Amino acid sequence: MSLISFKENDISQKPALELLQKLGYQYLSPEEALELRGGKTSNVLLEEVLRRQLRALNSIRIGSHSEARFSEQNIENGVIAMRNVPMEGGYLNGNEAVYNMLTLGKAFEQSIDGDKKSYTMRYIDWQQPENNVYHVTEEFAVTRTGSSDTYRPDIVLFVNGIPLVIIECKRPDIKGAEEQAVSQHLRNQKDDGIRSLYVYSALLLAIGNSFGSYATTGSAAQFWSKWHEMFINKEAEMAYHKRLLELVNEGHEEMRTPTLQDEYLYNLCRPERLLELIFHFTIFDAGVKKLARYQQFFTVKETVERVKNIEAGHRNGGVVWHTQGSGKSLTMVTEPTWTTKSPRPSANAANRWRTPPQAKGWWNCWRVIPMPSSPPSSTNLPRPSKRSSNP
Repeated sequence: MSLISFKENDISQKPALELLQKLGYQYLSPEEALELRGGKTSNVLLEEVLRRQLRALNSIRIGSHSEARFSEQNIENGVIAMRNVPMEGGYLNGNEAVYNMLTLGKAFEQSIDGDKKSYTMRYIDWQQPENNVYHVTEEFAVTRTGSSDTYRPDIVLFVNGIPLVIIECKRPDIKGAEEQAVSQHLRNQKDDGIRSLYVYSALLLAIGNSFGSYATTGSAAQFWSKWHEMFINKEAEMAYHKRLLELVNEGHEEMRTPTLQDEYLYNLCRPERLLELIFHFTIFDAGVKKLARYQQFFTVKETVERVKNIEAGHRNGGVVWHTQGSGKSLTMVTEPTWTTKSPRPSANAANRWRTPPQAKGWWNCWRVIPMPSSPPSSTNLPRPSKRSSNP
């Protein structure tokens, strides 16, 4: 009879890699990943993957019936721009520069039929996740700043060759395993760590079979959060658990119950969800990067679905019921980024009576409907809607 293994790579890392491959990530061995990095542990981009994707995702429309491709020089310029991230203002400023390139694209000049103009190159297809390529690797050695030593995050996920997710796995028999995983992320982001990797990161995970937490770049230990999947009804919850059970047991003869680690990977790292979180639910506020918590994510999603409906010529409205400290400001910011992109955009109203000072600079893209000078009686407010959750 074989003995139970409590090694990190057996009990946590290997199951994580297996599930991530089922979610659509192509596995690269550490050696294969290093080859795609040009054999340099100081380089964290899978540059050949990035080049291929820049060619595949981008074209220049000429008139209404024809298009041109970006020149090979501009494809290389796109790779160079992503490689040479400006770090003079600190790695978080560099991270914001990366985020802007990822979400807005990068403009390059190109002459077509003698007409020289600037055209925007995309790094990620946010609307059609299937057009991107996803890779996962393990023991990703990265050269530390000012040293020849390396740090090795357990798992790194790439979208189009860009490392967007960094994961630390821990085995269950270590005391304070979750705190150790978070601590490794914080250590890696210090001046003498591997900021050259974290400057690209969007999502950080600390996971084990019985625990999980997540954060984004630069988050202090106290701001690491828990994720609880929420459901609009019992049928949706049952479908979720059925799908996750099928995924983790695919290819196995013996059935096992999904772990909390499985839930975190499925909830946060499946490609369509990951791209959603990065594009719609990440902001930079006075040099601090913020990623939505689960209640903000699901509130915004449900709000968007509600305002899409028009009955008898009127669009549905409603009230979001917040408790103190539940993240009203971030909800107010992320919701308009969805509704203004709707084919039938709606106006947006602030859902609190005094907009906080830090939010005032966030509204330059959206119209705010003034609220009454005083709130209505609490007895007239609708009660919070009941929802099913998976704590």
